[in-house]
Amino acid sequence: METLLNIVIYLPLLGIPLILLIRNETSRKWIALLVTVLTFVASLPLMLSFDVAASGTPQFLTEGGRLMETLDIKYLVGLDGLSLLLFMLTTFMGPIVILSSWNSVKKHLAGYLSMLLLLQTASLGVFASLDLMVFYVFFELSLIPMYFLIGIWGGAGRIQATVKFFIYTLVGSLIMLVGLIYLGYDAGAAMGGGTTFTTDWRFLSGDMYTIGLVEQTYLFLAFALAFCIKVPLFPFHTWLPYAHTEAPTAGSVVLAAIMLKMGTYGLIRVCLPIFPNAFMEFAPWMATLAVIGIIYGALVAMVQKDVKKLVAYSSVSHLGFVVLGIFALNTVAVQGAIIQMINHGLSTGALFLIVGMIYDRRHTRMIKDFGGIAKKVPVFTVMFMIATLASIGLPGLNGFVGEFLILNGSFFSELYNNKVFAILAATGVILAAVYMLWMFQRVMFGPITNEENEKLVDLNGREIGLLVPLVIFMFWIGIHPVDFTKYSEAQVEELIEASQEKSMAVIEQSKLDEDLPDWTARFYDVDQVESQMASK
Repeated sequence: METLLNIVIYLPLLGIPLILLIRNETSRKWIALLVTVLTFVASLPLMLSFDVAASGTPQFLTEGGRLMETLDIKYLVGLDGLSLLLFMLTTFMGPIVILSSWNSVKKHLAGYLSMLLLLQTASLGVFASLDLMVFYVFFELSLIPMYFLIGIWGGAGRIQATVKFFIYTLVGSLIMLVGLIYLGYDAGAAMGGGTTFTTDWRFLSGDMYTIGLVEQTYLFLAFALAFCIKVPLFPFHTWLPYAHTEAPTAGSVVLAAIMLKMGTYGLIRVCLPIFPNAFMEFAPWMATLAVIGIIYGALVAMVQKDVKKLVAYSSVSHLGFVVLGIFALNTVAVQGAIIQMINHGLSTGALFLIVGMIYDRRHTRMIKDFGGIAKKVPVFTVMFMIATLASIGLPGLNGFVGEFLILNGSFFSELYNNKVFAILAATGVILAAVYMLWMFQRVMFGPITNEENEKLVDLNGREIGLLVPLVIFMFWIGIHPVDFTKYSEAQVEELIEASQEKSMAVIEQSKLDEDLPDWTARFYDVDQVESQMASK
């Protein structure tokens, strides 16, 4: 299985030289589709053989040799409860992304398909990496294909969107690199044995390595900034609407379903286990930004005239829920955050596909240009309705599960003003119903006022085939979520418990009567810590 994991990660790359060598455009598309289908099929045994009871331990582990004798940087990949579902979502979306632009992309097709395959490998590498330097390489690699997808195959405003996307993400990544280098040398000194530098996640997140409170604060900020830009969390979100609006359909789907999750995944994978004290220190602030993002994203979405931009702002709101759940730091909320990442990928990915389908027919995304088309495209209407209801969290569909767990867990969080934040976040659910249903009603119902809409044709077999798998999972997760939450349950419990124990150890080491910062009083019972220290 270790070999199979590496095959899945790098199989998309094998299709690139074939696509570039073959001249026939149709053959190029079939090769890209075949490669992504094989990647998904090859990933299924990984999920089927995954040991749920041991989800906290990396499985299918591949560990290469060190880069240098004193530098413990090595190729280290594996899957655990945090990464498995996101890894599978990436392979699942591969064929859908290729099919989504089957007839719509005419310019530089070979380059376009190559960028999509490169982006899939980069995304799989991010979710499988267990060495932070390898994680960083894949994290940065994902920027390159998305840069070209928007810059070459995007809309009229693609240059501005590309520049904004690249500058935002690059600045965050460079700051994270500085933090990573400091972390690597600090951990290398702690590891000893001739090692001067290590970025092995297993050591960094374990109880054998702790970082002082002040260092944690700066390192947390360095990493969290890069991840919050990628999410994007308010107020770092301004690049997203431009990128989504100008990206081709496939680019928007990958951006929403996969790339944005790299940010929320990084917060759980890196920030929580390695900087637990700083994570708790900044939890109220992060939760505040998350709630602002939930409400702000919903309010701005409500006034959009472009359907695609409306869906883009809905992502700002929905991913605010994910961040809120992560920083609640209890099992229920973090479980909700993980499943909501998957839910957002399915529902919002479907919405971007639907927007692309109607754009291919009408070459407009303006809400005012539609109205009354439900009678002309009944299958499209049903698919659009299901994706819309899933996005607003209707019970029985996937969106409800994640939002319910996040709000439930947030209500009992000990790290921030739980009840106020949970109630404010709940208003985002109400606002989502308002802007999504209002948009759906204006696009699909009422009288036909534009004669171009009289000529609309319903979805063809390829388009139905794109949406049906997504709809199946929307209902499956909504009706029986335990089939998916079981993969991360054990790891979430272990991760939270280990992070709390590690944070307590740091507090003990800080000599409470002299070096303990004032902010820690919000999170720790000082008498309890002192009694534990006395007993030792």
